[in-house]
Amino acid sequence: MITILVIEDERAVRENIIELLNIEGFDPIGAENGDIGVRLALEHVPDLIVCDVMMPKVDGYGVLKALRSQPMTATIPFIFLTAKAAKEDWRQAMKLGADDYLTKPFSRAELLDAIATRLEKQAAQREHYQTTAINQVATTLNSLDCYDSLTKLPNRRWLREQLHHSLPPADNNQQVVPFLCLGLDRFNRINDNMGFAFGDLVLCSVAERIKNCVIENDIVVRLNNDQFAIILRSINQKKDAANFAQLILDVLAKPFNLNGYEIFITASIGISFYPSDSDDIDNLIKQTSAAIHDAKRKGGNNYQFYTKEINIVISEPLALENDLRYALEREQLNLYYQPQLDLRTEQIVGVEALIRWHHPKRGMVSPGIFIPLAEEIGLIIPIGEWVLRTACAQAKAWQVAGHTSLKVSVNLSVYQLNDPNLIKKICDVLNQTDFQPNCLELELTESILVQNPEAVSAIFLKLKELGVKISIDDFGTGYSSLGYLQQFTFDTLKIDQCFIRGLHKNDTNAAITKALIQMAKSLNLEVISEGVETEAEEAFLRQHQCDIIQGYWFSRPLPVEELSKLLKKL
Repeated sequence: MITILVIEDERAVRENIIELLNIEGFDPIGAENGDIGVRLALEHVPDLIVCDVMMPKVDGYGVLKALRSQPMTATIPFIFLTAKAAKEDWRQAMKLGADDYLTKPFSRAELLDAIATRLEKQAAQREHYQTTAINQVATTLNSLDCYDSLTKLPNRRWLREQLHHSLPPADNNQQVVPFLCLGLDRFNRINDNMGFAFGDLVLCSVAERIKNCVIENDIVVRLNNDQFAIILRSINQKKDAANFAQLILDVLAKPFNLNGYEIFITASIGISFYPSDSDDIDNLIKQTSAAIHDAKRKGGNNYQFYTKEINIVISEPLALENDLRYALEREQLNLYYQPQLDLRTEQIVGVEALIRWHHPKRGMVSPGIFIPLAEEIGLIIPIGEWVLRTACAQAKAWQVAGHTSLKVSVNLSVYQLNDPNLIKKICDVLNQTDFQPNCLELELTESILVQNPEAVSAIFLKLKELGVKISIDDFGTGYSSLGYLQQFTFDTLKIDQCFIRGLHKNDTNAAITKALIQMAKSLNLEVISEGVETEAEEAFLRQHQCDIIQGYWFSRPLPVEELSKLLKKL
């Protein structure tokens, strides 16, 4: 329903306008003077304001000036009512930002026509802004589609699209091209101990050293977090490829002096040959990754050629798979919770549940390793159900302890979304834990939306009927799903951390982040920024009206006991 604030000191006039608006199906709010009008406008943020000019203390001009200075009310359509009809008064109103001007006495038709005109123009402006914002973001993101935003190197997508244009035909048996895949050894230690921002600095320095080792015709690509690919078009001998790999290892072994710290990095390199080993990019990556695992198994800081005898790709996942099948029943899985800070209230308003696996022999196993494995072998459904039940039960316990409005976010995989019993399982968990649906937020990544939009849309409707919140996670990394923002009913948009890191120093990331926030606001979505790690990043997000932040700057993911202590402090 459309809300209209009526600010009029003459009681009879005010009540007549309110009665008329009620009859016409609007939701009117009355204010008897300018002070109350300003307060109610900021509190309710109405769709339109009708305001008398001549009022005691704060007149209509003062009300308009006060509201135009506030971001929340700056664009609300504003119609003046006055017994004065001088051009000077009209110019003053327009100068302050009024949208229309009715002279008393006015007819019912004149008032309704003025309101309809203003609301239609406001709707047209919003639609234009939404379309423009989405197109701008799509253009910016697509321009980065084939390049890594951190190192500025080509990425895996570029490699898939450009490899065959850059290499000789696969049927040319006279020439082979070495394909190297380089993975940093134990790089997660740097992120864990020094933070992701420092880890990004290391990755940029590693990329720069690698680029300095190749010549003009060679290609360097960033495959993922700590892996790079190198295509040596200037070399076609196995011995020369080995010498180059050793050169890279020697160069990376020299200390990195970054921000006052001396860091030592080693790497493992796998080598395959195009097209003799394979003429398919995915197979080449798979082969060289197998060789990398073989190099790491032998202590790291060395290179290995791919051979068919390398069985690490088979044996290691099988062993891990067997262990994962018992992990749930042996209670090796647990949940950590990363708090989400509301920048407006400075309060923790929610937590994201993150699964951890503490293996008795392997130690902490990265979710990046065991979650894809769980999806592959069909364990993600029972694990996901356990995560949902455990998270809701724990959040309920925190609510009982006094944090009554605390929300919990749980990630949902595409396999869970395809589970025909998903809605029933969610209902069962909510009933068993006595947890309110509006305090549960399910997070989905962009890639899930594009796989089966019709089925996803049907599930969304059922979730919304339950009252469960839905957020789109890691936003900005899928590129192809921007149009689905208007098709699906989301509550929250989470901006991916790759755009947040260093945005105060990166004009491109800053522009993308601002555009994403503005677009989300225009679609009435709550905005959460992930991976906030510095005070400067928080200040930027606060300045541009991001709602909630999540990241190491405020808190790392915490076990239950530590988060309970943090909640008591705030």
